[in-house]
Amino acid sequence: ASGDFNPIHYRDDIAASVGLPGVLAHGMLTMGLAAETVVPWLGDAGRILDYGVRFTRPVVVDPDAGADVTVQGKVLALDEEFVTIDLSVTAADTAVLGKARLRARRG
Repeated sequence: ASGDFNPIHYRDDIAASVGLPGVLAHGMLTMGLAAETVVPWLGDAGRILDYGVRFTRPVVVDPDAGADVTVQGKVLALDEEFVTIDLSVTAADTAVLGKARLRARRG
């Protein structure tokens, strides 16, 4: 979807050749997975109106084990029409997204 076909996202040899510890998950994938965690609560992904993050650290993907990403959400504001949620997103006990906040229309 992003048009970024950089081989560091899918080839260990290329990632290693540029000094990376391994393949890196695409930042847009991490961002999308984080937002997806609140969709069951919202009832529909189309209710998300605004969503922004800062990419703080890459997610290194082990060729055998993959990568575990943990997402926690906290409701910051809630009224009859809208909800604002802060997301805390970590991999290997390190924050990988910063300032992850979304605003959605309530169902």
